[in-house]
Amino acid sequence: MTHAASRRTVLTAAALAAAGATAAPALVSAANAASAPATASGATPAAGAHTAAVQGPHADYRGWSTAADWSAGAAEGAAPAGGDRPGIAIGTPAGRTDYTDPHTGTTTAYDYAVWTSPAHTPAAPATEAVASWNAATPAGTWIQVELGGTYNDGTDTGWFVMGRWAAGDTDFRRTSVDGQGDGRSSIWTDTFAVDDASTGLRLASYRLRVTLYRAAGTGATPTVWRVGAMASDVPDRFEVPATTGSVARELTVPRYSQTIHQGDYKEYDGGGEAWCSPTSTEMIVEYWGRRPTADDLAWVDLQRKKRHQDPQVDHAARFTYDSQYEGCGNWPFNTAYAATYSAMNGVVTRLGSLTDAETLIAAGIPLITSQSFTEAELTGAGYGTSGHLMTVIGFTAEGDVIANDPANSPTDSAVRKVYRRREFENIWLRTKRYTDKGSVASGTGGVCYVLWGSEITDAQRAALASVGIV
Repeated sequence: MTHAASRRTVLTAAALAAAGATAAPALVSAANAASAPATASGATPAAGAHTAAVQGPHADYRGWSTAADWSAGAAEGAAPAGGDRPGIAIGTPAGRTDYTDPHTGTTTAYDYAVWTSPAHTPAAPATEAVASWNAATPAGTWIQVELGGTYNDGTDTGWFVMGRWAAGDTDFRRTSVDGQGDGRSSIWTDTFAVDDASTGLRLASYRLRVTLYRAAGTGATPTVWRVGAMASDVPDRFEVPATTGSVARELTVPRYSQTIHQGDYKEYDGGGEAWCSPTSTEMIVEYWGRRPTADDLAWVDLQRKKRHQDPQVDHAARFTYDSQYEGCGNWPFNTAYAATYSAMNGVVTRLGSLTDAETLIAAGIPLITSQSFTEAELTGAGYGTSGHLMTVIGFTAEGDVIANDPANSPTDSAVRKVYRRREFENIWLRTKRYTDKGSVASGTGGVCYVLWGSEITDAQRAALASVGIV
């Protein structure tokens, strides 16, 4: 139950809306960097570069996060970051550029540096890709993440902006970029999608480009610890194969209702049904022992704090808000928010089945799933939605899903629900569905957020690797 619905209904099955689509306006990159390559082709994977494990037969996540990963990329002004966690920062800037914030009208001069990954070839050519990143952006700094690749016919995509992001919002407004396309693929807020998958066109390989910005003449720098992308080609399907439960475990995850925030902060999309994503993200952040401080929450007014006593949900909404999309449902903005907390990590990916989810739960790792359904399709939910996020926190002995579902809950304690395994698995993993009116809409095909703290055990690390997160 989220404002994201208007966008999510076209994301996963782009071909539904793309037959006969016209070309979008030409791509414009904020960097305007002379150092940037004209196309995304020409790179080969670095020696020893690993290919991520396949999540089911149709999805592949590849992340860059180690010292070896950063060294394998091409750096123009970017340098290794100091500290215990491998990353990149601005060294000697590659250049200077002006950026006019479309949401404030303010033009600021920035010094910038660029890091470009080696080319990655997904396990299967893809119809979609979603980038995600973990970074710190002190005041006066921000980052831009772009994706560029090569189609399976040998032609290049050009570069697409996947997000312009900062942790804060006082001197820069984080934003997606509308109107990007090359006549063959388009960007839907945070997702690269081939316009008409029925033609056989696929993304055969891609690179990610990160541009780091700081106010001109200052010494501050953003630091990026992880950047990656999930590339997938999930087949059109109304039904998915059923699995049998094998894990009975429930994780102790804080419970927060989005419903009790109805009417909060219209400038951040007004709470209530619009806040499923930040509410779910905040629950999992706190599961890992992180949360905003009292100073962080000082901006939330006392009236709201007294009314619902969950100012951290308002905080998560503000700091996941996408000014272009005008909502809090941008997938990578949520995982990036989670990673602003000390030693936290987050990625957007796809899983292939509830068996994959069980692997994570068994290791003590909850997840956040994205799905859409009519009220009749999910027994006990009490609502229908064209796009909604909730947390999966466990499985019963019968294999049913235990969820902290923030929707339609009058209190925090009421968010815990048990959903039938077969119903949940299908609404989450399918790519097509029928609405109440009988029309065909799309589903997310297993999209989820996976968040974890760097203090994880070897067993948890192995569980992440088993679902392709390395």
